Amino acid sequence: MKSKHVIIRTRSAGVFAGELDNLKDNTAELKNARRLWYWDGAATLSQLSVEGTKKPGNCKFPCKVPSVILPEVIEVLPLSDAARASIDGVPVWSA
Repeated sequence: MKSKHVIIRTRSAGVFAGELDNLKDNTAELKNARRLWYWDGAATLSQLSVEGTKKPGNCKFPCKVPSVILPEVIEVLPLSDAARASIDGVPVWSA
């Protein structure tokens, strides 16, 4: 899956979308990653990875970070082009 756009769910760090740079054992490195803190308009991460969100204004996705190391990966879902565009289109959320 190297250099693919994915959603990664971890045991304790949450959910991220980004470009998979490396996956070894259960640790991943994502580039240009956004934490998917809260989403609406998709029932599951599986649906989000295929269809994107139907309610981008209700989602809470902070800004992208250049790189993040994610230990304890428990799920990797490839992003469709439509889902990637949808996630990228969610306004940056900040407190």
